[in-house]
Amino acid sequence: MKKLAIVLLVLSCTALVACSKGQEINGHNTKTAYRSVKGLKRYMKPETQLEFEVSFWMLRDANKDDTTFLDIVDGKKPQEIIELGKVLYQERKAAGFKAYEQYPTWEAMITKFGKERIDQDKVSKSKDSRDSKENPDNSVIYDPSSPKR
Repeated sequence: MKKLAIVLLVLSCTALVACSKGQEINGHNTKTAYRSVKGLKRYMKPETQLEFEVSFWMLRDANKDDTTFLDIVDGKKPQEIIELGKVLYQERKAAGFKAYEQYPTWEAMITKFGKERIDQDKVSKSKDSRDSKENPDNSVIYDPSSPKR
């Protein structure tokens, strides 16, 4: 009985340690880092998701070398990545980075990117429905009345 209690205690501790890494980016290599980001986004609020994505890809853009980039993001939580993104934005803006001149603040940039994403989604959805109406042969919807080929 005493051994069972020790085994359960060890298993519980192991499970807790393993679960604590679930909200961090695994920077072992670029593939695992990208997979971590994809998994983390699934459980984030939509308003935080975009900030996280923009920050992550800004950091990637600023650090072309894989080793440097992975050292920066490995073990970081989404909020830490967002903070690093904000710092990078301020540094680039102060250095006169052309792409950031149009945005007065970080929040303005995120808002614009969010609006662009919504607009892209609307165009994509309307194009999909228009394609299936204009050319029913391209439709993936089953229509039992259509002639068989």
